Order: sequence, then C-alpha cells, then structure tokens
Amino acid sequence: MLIIPVKDENIERALKRYKNKFRKVQITKELRKRRYYTKPTTANREEMLKAEYRNNKLRDMDA
Repeated sequence: MLIIPVKDENIERALKRYKNKFRKVQITKELRKRRYYTKPTTANREEMLKAEYRNNKLRDMDA
C-alpha cells in the first residue's frame, strides 16, 4: 500500500506524487515478473491455485 504524507501542500501535488509512485511500483512489479520465463501452463496453474486460496479464504470468513 502506498502512503503519501500531505504536509502543507495542495491535494493536486499530493495526487501527482501518488501517481508517480504508483507508476514506479507497477514498473518494478513488471520487471520482477519478467526476470525469469515461466511457462504458460505453470502461470495458469499458479493463477488457479491463487484463485482457489482466495475462494477458500472468503468461504471461511462467511462461515
């Protein structure tokens, strides 16, 4: 989660700083993701496992 402290500045400037930080974080995520090649089947399997984990977590919260 990105936190932008606003000290005696207008909200437009704070939004601009937030957008720049967000853009940089997205770039670093993409670089980390592209560091190694993952086969499409492996990527799909990881997505399915993550989705299953999320569903189980939500189901446990409801119960």
